[in-house]
Amino acid sequence: MNSPYRDIAYEGLWNNNTAFVQLLGLCPLLAITNTMVNSLGLGLATTLTLICSNVTVSAIRHWVRPEIRIPVFVLIIASIVTVIELSMNAWFHELYDILGIFIPLIVTNCAIIARAEAFASRNSIPHAFADGLFMGLGFTFVLLLLGTLREAIGFGTLFQQIELMFGDGAKWLTISLFENYRGYLLAILPPGAFLGLGFLIAIKNMIDRRQTRKTQTISIERTIQEAG
Repeated sequence: MNSPYRDIAYEGLWNNNTAFVQLLGLCPLLAITNTMVNSLGLGLATTLTLICSNVTVSAIRHWVRPEIRIPVFVLIIASIVTVIELSMNAWFHELYDILGIFIPLIVTNCAIIARAEAFASRNSIPHAFADGLFMGLGFTFVLLLLGTLREAIGFGTLFQQIELMFGDGAKWLTISLFENYRGYLLAILPPGAFLGLGFLIAIKNMIDRRQTRKTQTISIERTIQEAG
């Protein structure tokens, strides 16, 4: 992987993660992540929207006047989300019913219009594609982490209702973590989502600080060696 793409991947997945760092898209993030399947469904829909909108904006960036760029970007995003919504309604109807209003609300996700304005409108199609892909995967990664945590604590299961995405043949993938588990209501309520997200952000910040200290230590040691 070339350096520009490696940097784009690192920014999207970790350093500038939409949910962990930018704290964008928190409404669907906190509302939908009570199970892994719901999280995966919304994450994939958001990722596909990011990819398609970034590529389209990059392709037309030389023909859109600056004065009307934001309305044009919004129309592009709304059109893509409409296609995704209708497709999910046709092929994943039960999951579509569960996700409900949060599928069309992808249009209002600030992360998508932000990437279109800040990156896609100023870069080539391959770079815009990579940015949309890794920003979407980073957002999906957080959705899945939070969904896994909340489902495990709230229901005592993993991959609950996975057949909504992969058909009845995938029911065997559902895992029961605890016998006779009555569940923990707080984990699947909005306060549980806030607590879970805060816990995950705290872990990321700890990892970043540790990595920064390690980098500084290596830099100091190298400077001492060069001076010696």
